[in-house]
Amino acid sequence: MRQSAGLLMFRRRDGALEVLLAHPGGPFWARKDDGAWALPKGEYDDQEEALAAAQREFTEETGFTAQGPFISLGEVRQRSGKRVKAWAFEGDCDPAQLRSNEFEMEWPPHSGRMKSFPEIDKLAWYGAREARLKLLPSQLPFLERLEQGLAAGSGG
Repeated sequence: MRQSAGLLMFRRRDGALEVLLAHPGGPFWARKDDGAWALPKGEYDDQEEALAAAQREFTEETGFTAQGPFISLGEVRQRSGKRVKAWAFEGDCDPAQLRSNEFEMEWPPHSGRMKSFPEIDKLAWYGAREARLKLLPSQLPFLERLEQGLAAGSGG
């Protein structure tokens, strides 16, 4: 079973919640916007603790270091069957300072040429309402759980 772990950075601006979302790089996602953004996340195996994997992936994909405390956002199962665990943490960063690792794929398809693409090509802060439009539908529960947790006072 494939499994991923990710982190959702949040901040408060004038009393309103904002979350940092990542737009996936590569040609498949190039013209997609609403419903295409996600938490910085990545796969891990049973030899690695999920939260440690989430922190590692956040740094690899954004260039930023995540600082706890971390708030568990639970797990979702994507349509593909992959399980995704997530945590939230309060922080701030400048999306223009994004430094993402890269992946290689054959592009154009069947060309025999390999091309490198950033795992994340854009980061942006979104208020909760706009984040609902931008997020992959399967990851919406993470945003909802963060809002519920903060409203209940568990977020500090």
